[in-house]
Amino acid sequence: MCNTRRGRIIGCLLVLAAMLAACPAFAQIDLSGEWSNLTHEDVNHRQSVEIGDYAGLPINDAARLKAQSWDEAVLATHERQCIPHVVTYAMRGQPGNIRIGKIDDSGTGQIIAYTILGTYGRPRTIWMDGRAHPSEYAPHTWAGFSTGKWEGNALAVTTTHIKMGWIMRNGVPASDRTTLSEHFIRHGDRLLDVIIVYDPVYLSEPFIRTQDWRLNLNGEPNAWGPCGPAQIIDEIPNQAKGYVPHHLPGTNEQLREFPAKRKVPPEAAMGGAETTYPEYMLKLQGRPVPASPPRPAPTPVQPAERIGDIEVLPVQGNVYMLAGDGGNIAVQVGEDGVLLVDSGLAQFSEKALAAIQKLSNKPIRFIVNTSARPDHTGGNERFAKAGSKIGGGLIVGGYAGDGAMVIAHQKVLKAMSAPTGKTASAPSAAWPTDTYPGESKEIYSNSEGIELFHPTAANTDGDSIVYFRRSDVVVTGDLFSTTSYPVIDAEKGGSFTGVLAGLNRIIDLTIPKDWQEGGTMVIPGHGRIADEADVVEYRDMITIVRDRIQDMIKRGMTLEQVKAAKPTVDYDGRYGATTGAWTTAMFIEAAYRDLRSPGR
Repeated sequence: MCNTRRGRIIGCLLVLAAMLAACPAFAQIDLSGEWSNLTHEDVNHRQSVEIGDYAGLPINDAARLKAQSWDEAVLATHERQCIPHVVTYAMRGQPGNIRIGKIDDSGTGQIIAYTILGTYGRPRTIWMDGRAHPSEYAPHTWAGFSTGKWEGNALAVTTTHIKMGWIMRNGVPASDRTTLSEHFIRHGDRLLDVIIVYDPVYLSEPFIRTQDWRLNLNGEPNAWGPCGPAQIIDEIPNQAKGYVPHHLPGTNEQLREFPAKRKVPPEAAMGGAETTYPEYMLKLQGRPVPASPPRPAPTPVQPAERIGDIEVLPVQGNVYMLAGDGGNIAVQVGEDGVLLVDSGLAQFSEKALAAIQKLSNKPIRFIVNTSARPDHTGGNERFAKAGSKIGGGLIVGGYAGDGAMVIAHQKVLKAMSAPTGKTASAPSAAWPTDTYPGESKEIYSNSEGIELFHPTAANTDGDSIVYFRRSDVVVTGDLFSTTSYPVIDAEKGGSFTGVLAGLNRIIDLTIPKDWQEGGTMVIPGHGRIADEADVVEYRDMITIVRDRIQDMIKRGMTLEQVKAAKPTVDYDGRYGATTGAWTTAMFIEAAYRDLRSPGR
């Protein structure tokens, strides 16, 4: 018999798959068809999930706080009305049918992909042709990127590149670092989907759920069709821009309802890894609990191989992104030449220049800096020397005319230069050659209008947001990152409230294509390519942290007390750092000092 502990359960499920594979009647059988879901005792998890019901979920403290803070009214806010079920929940959340189809190679007849169309989740493609998973810098989607291979009679599917979502419809989160492992096993007219969720941010160990389906020859998935900006209405009227419904820690009275109504001990309702095992009943009864055997760690999916320290990704239209350890560089190419937004760290300039030369044989004409920070201006001198204002052929290793034009807000020049007799922070050859003093500036390059917007006192006092109007791409600089909390340099004029205002400005510029996905694409200062939904998630995080710290300030808490209260704990696993140039403690301190200042 299989041991009931989590590590053994996974093994048992895979053994089951192998046993079914051994049956001679099934050899890579056809999964296509119309399938109706079968619901049993888990029907309430699909139709009316109760607030505060986290029992049996291996969540950690971060997930618990995020779930307790969640307010279902957030689904009625302008930016979240078209969000579908994310793939971590879609198969569980289907109340109707799904259709599994096949994509065949026209020449060989070989199945190169399966498709899954359902009611509430986005259409999925499971690639069967051995292709690699995308770069770690590629965009994430609600359906993720799935590849499959046959393991005997079971179709083993791995899904990565999943947007921030949930594993339960009551606020229990799943981060965008989640990976999903599935085994689809067909036995006659029954289909079993074994789902294992791995999330290093919000789960203390893998979460397993299964879903049963029955072949339905008369079934048809009730796909919703499009859901885009035209279908969105203001369901919560008279709310300020950036309104994010949520509960402050300790104020969500709804959490008491589930344990009282269902007669579940409150500590069990809060979930955690131990509540997933039958032995937990022994603990509730005050009896000894057997020790847990070691559990194997999951094997992570390897991203696409990175070439050197620079990776080139197409974004949209004429715009590409150069990604690497030195910060993102946006590259616009066309008949006029090359326009760069930011130039990365100086030590990566030669490799970045080589990557740019593969995209275009024309010179660099413009360099736009979103701030004065070295990871955005370090390559200015090298790229400017390799470029030319006057166009013409590719120039390598020397001047052409007077080099590329470097454009930034006026306060970037002030930060990089210095008064007479003082030492500048950067060589003069790296300084902006053209600055704008006000709120905006316009550029026209490669048949495209480009707008620069200056958010007042954001990360610094000299930041710019760059919007490529025809390509429909926004470059945010350090206002938005998928890898860390926003850097707020108060000594350089930055502020927490300015960052939040800047994020709301970015959301004003972006328009999703369909189901709160795609449309305007976003290049962050650091991290992967994103879209509006990713910025909304980041903005909501900043808003919630602001409200928590403001509440603590109103209660008279000191900075040290606020840090000890850990107002960011549900986001630290995703954006936090305990060491380095910008830590979680520094972020909290920047927020506290700004929110505590007069007039806030």
